[in-house]
Amino acid sequence: MKNKVRFFQSVNFKIALTFILILLISIEIIGAYFIRGLERSTIESFKTGMNSQVETLAGTLGNYLGQDGSNSQQIDSEIQRVLDNSDSPDIVEMKVVDQKSIIRATTNVSDRNSIGKKNEDPYINDFANKNITAIDDSTGDRVQINVQVIQSAGDTVIGILYVKSNLEQKYNEINNIAFIFVTASVIAAMISMLVAVLVARSITQPIGEMREQALRIAKGDYSHKVEVKGRDELGQLAESFNQLAERIEETQEAMESERNRLNSVLAHMTDGVVATDRRGKVITINEMALSLLNVKQEEAIGQSILTLFEMEEDYTLRKLLENPDEILLERPSNDLSLGNLILRVDFSMIRRESGFISGLVAVLHDVTEQEKTEQERREFVSNVSHELRTPLTSMRSYIEALNEGAWQDPDIAPSFLKVTLDETDRMIRMINDLLNLSRMDSGNAGLQLEFINFKELVHFVLDRFDMMVTNHEKSYVIRREFTKRELWLEVDTDRMIQVIDNIMNNAIKYSPDGGVITVRLVETHNNIILSVTDQGLGIPKKDLTKIFDRFYRVDKARARKQGGTGLGLAISREVLKAHGGTIWAESRENVGSTFFISLPYEPYEEDWWE
Repeated sequence: MKNKVRFFQSVNFKIALTFILILLISIEIIGAYFIRGLERSTIESFKTGMNSQVETLAGTLGNYLGQDGSNSQQIDSEIQRVLDNSDSPDIVEMKVVDQKSIIRATTNVSDRNSIGKKNEDPYINDFANKNITAIDDSTGDRVQINVQVIQSAGDTVIGILYVKSNLEQKYNEINNIAFIFVTASVIAAMISMLVAVLVARSITQPIGEMREQALRIAKGDYSHKVEVKGRDELGQLAESFNQLAERIEETQEAMESERNRLNSVLAHMTDGVVATDRRGKVITINEMALSLLNVKQEEAIGQSILTLFEMEEDYTLRKLLENPDEILLERPSNDLSLGNLILRVDFSMIRRESGFISGLVAVLHDVTEQEKTEQERREFVSNVSHELRTPLTSMRSYIEALNEGAWQDPDIAPSFLKVTLDETDRMIRMINDLLNLSRMDSGNAGLQLEFINFKELVHFVLDRFDMMVTNHEKSYVIRREFTKRELWLEVDTDRMIQVIDNIMNNAIKYSPDGGVITVRLVETHNNIILSVTDQGLGIPKKDLTKIFDRFYRVDKARARKQGGTGLGLAISREVLKAHGGTIWAESRENVGSTFFISLPYEPYEEDWWE
């Protein structure tokens, strides 16, 4: 919201006030010098004129006072007449005293009684010329006192002329002049203020319009233009401001277009992107990065990238800036069943043209599958090597024994040869299983599909296991719980028998002696479910998701002892996947395990055979 500027806070007022203050200060300085000079000149001129007048009057009075005293009364009358004729408004009092200190004449009407009496004025007692400025005791005004010695023709002192003149009147005249000057200064200041306000307004009005335009530009409105009212500097500034607004509008549109393009690129990137400022605070993060890091945008923005990536203990911002190598991060996934995500982070610095580092860009790649595949590859190679090495080692031991002469022993040689043959068969089975898995992985294992009664197929497999129970080292019971409805499916019979054989063999291997194996076959709306439940030791929960991996065994020592290759469940999963089905397991330790097979099923209609 725009705040209105008060008049006393405006540039308009400040310009006018500055102009007036400069004017008043100039006038006051000039007036002070002028009044002081006028006062000094007036007072000095007055004193000089008064001294000259007193000297002239003293000379005139010397002609009268120096005559014989035969007719003193007439002389006094002449002296009084001279004084009266010489009186002026500037003179307060004039007095003539002879050499005997007798007052002979005075212009002070109220003091005429002192004529003929002894003088008591202290200024006249010493018969010396004096020029003194004093304060009149009766009025309190400033006065000029001139005491001039009256001499005869022979330069003999015959009397004193005492003249008191009014200086206060001159000071009053000067004060009147100063008052007129101040009054004129005030009037001039008021007129000047009006002129200054008008001039200031003519300057500040275009500036105010440019300020309004700046506010509109800040809000994104570029349609208005500043009116150019002249060809002076302000007019040129207004033109430049309009050009600036056009450039800003063009730049803003270009930046907005680039920002939209960048946002679109970031939003649709399959990799996460995080950008920081030079202090390592996150300023930009795209949706993929938020998803990979499992954070919200308001939590990420402004947070340190080290905190966001949870690597404060191992890295510092300086280390990332100096060595922006790739880093692997492990973060929890949104889907807990998928485990942790493995992210590869590539760092690069944001540099300006000057070389100044203004931030970091981190690109996050989800390499969970690649890492998982690489790990599985390493484990697969290790497991294959181990599984092949075990029978080969056993075979080597027996062959060495035979080579050293055991073949001649009729009791030992046949058993050694049988073990060697069994281990050879085991390796052949393992290699065949690996070849089958390889063909399934590459999609070259074609299915020989035929339409069969799936319930009869399961009965066929279970019947074989029922017949084997008498020759088996442990006893078991197979319980069948099948739906009464016939279930017709299109499957590869050999492959499906292999799957059921694998599951049944595992159930028998891990079931206790005399255990019950329950086989159920049910149908749902669009699937058939075959389940095999044993009463074995069960599978730990942490191993349930891994039992279908190649060569994975919960109890490796026991599995090898029983001759398994560790590929049966992996092959079963691939076969069911090729049929569009799935396989999974449920288990409780010390209770037993249940393996489920699900195949897509669509009930047939009678008229299919017509």
